[in-house]
Amino acid sequence: MRQVVIYPGEDGQWVAECPSLPGCISQGRTKEEAVANIREAVAVFIETLEEDKLPVPPEKFETYIVAV
Repeated sequence: MRQVVIYPGEDGQWVAECPSLPGCISQGRTKEEAVANIREAVAVFIETLEEDKLPVPPEKFETYIVAV
């Protein structure tokens, strides 16, 4: 299980990234599409690390919503 951050990109697409896997970023036309795409990207990212016998970074992030 991984946490992802989703936010609107400058090009009108939704950007999704996984902070615990640096460089694991995807996007989609809708939030739902961005989530589906990042789910696949995370799976491929981890699979590639394992195939290359590289360590898979642990999930270490916690998120909070802070009212300002």
